[in-house]
Amino acid sequence: MSSNTKSFRVPFWAQIIAGLVLGALLGWLARSQDLSWLVTTLDKIGGIFIGLLKLAVAPLVFFAILVSITNLRKVTNAARLATRTLLWFMITSLIAVAIGIAIGLVTNPGSGTGLTPKDGAKPEHTGSWLDFLTGIVPTDVITPFTELNVLQIVFMAAVAGIAALQLGDKAQPILTLSESVLELLQKALWWVIRLAPLGTVGLIGRAIATYGWDLIGKYATFTADIYVGCALVLFVVYPALLAGVAKLNPLQFFKGAWPAIQLAFVSRSSVGTMPLTQRVTERLGVPREYASFAVPFGATTKMDGCAAVYPAIAAIFVAQIFDIQLSVGDYLLIAFVSVVGSAATAGLTGATVMLTLTLSTLGLPMEGVGLLLAIDPILDMMRTATNVAGQALVPVLVSARENLLDREAYDQAHSSPVDERPEREPAADDRVPAAAA
Repeated sequence: MSSNTKSFRVPFWAQIIAGLVLGALLGWLARSQDLSWLVTTLDKIGGIFIGLLKLAVAPLVFFAILVSITNLRKVTNAARLATRTLLWFMITSLIAVAIGIAIGLVTNPGSGTGLTPKDGAKPEHTGSWLDFLTGIVPTDVITPFTELNVLQIVFMAAVAGIAALQLGDKAQPILTLSESVLELLQKALWWVIRLAPLGTVGLIGRAIATYGWDLIGKYATFTADIYVGCALVLFVVYPALLAGVAKLNPLQFFKGAWPAIQLAFVSRSSVGTMPLTQRVTERLGVPREYASFAVPFGATTKMDGCAAVYPAIAAIFVAQIFDIQLSVGDYLLIAFVSVVGSAATAGLTGATVMLTLTLSTLGLPMEGVGLLLAIDPILDMMRTATNVAGQALVPVLVSARENLLDREAYDQAHSSPVDERPEREPAADDRVPAAAA
């Protein structure tokens, strides 16, 4: 009987798609029939789902980063792996920002929109390099958690992790506790992730009921640019790197990583998706000790959608609305901000901080942010899906190049880890082999 029951279980990806379709239908119905109660219901459903995801963000980031750093002691050539991971983060970010700039220059997203500078408004909070640099170090240990300042949480976790490595065996009780807390948080977050199909109904339904197609019409070129740019990174650049650099089948990567990509599309949160991203990355053959470092690190710093494609096209859009000519130096600055400042997005929904950081660096009017806030939720879905795909891609690339990747596991990865994959405990011989010289 159990086998028959399992055979009729609806796959997770199918549940998500069903949620997308149902949400779109309910959103259209609510908007066309002016059903305010339905809009409110959809808003509450989506809001509760995102709220549950955010509830675990602060402690999850802290313990994930702390544990991931200490796990590096189990990895041969850990410094080399960390360096290679960061290098590939930078390489893929540069490619993504180049694609964003090229698309913006070809399509002129700010032309013919009917929008003017007076349509914009300065955001309440803006980002600058001074804020970014000084904001890394917290003034106390409580505020970053209450205000959800992920960058400061990452800083404290990194300090704690490095200190634990220096202490050695004396820190083992703390590390054991941290690993237990992390597993508890991940288990709780898995329960939330299983609610993703229901959350999808609320999030997509509310977006369509609130914005409809009228708003998208004004931003048609800009919206298309973001989706096309992210799609090129996701479905052209990443497969090319997998096939050319790692000698791997790209289709197999997407088959294994797709659950995390689709959850990221719905939730708009790289950190909220992190447990699933790590699970699919391990399923793709990346050693657990390395994945437990690379994925949390990527979830807070690796943002090809939010920090590369988006700010590049958005800067060109804002410059055209305000009739400001950008120079070659400005485009180089966009690339620099994308590579160095991506941690400012910190894995949360939205990329307003990154956008304000880019605009302030280029000297563009901050009112440009106001022009893009209304359309941001629609854009953020594709941006976050691209972010998470990149966060899974880099560990696979690095593992393959360092001869750490379990290629048999990669070839056998399938797309339903939420429904079909039991929790795997590391075996006694589950160790990372020595990296290739």
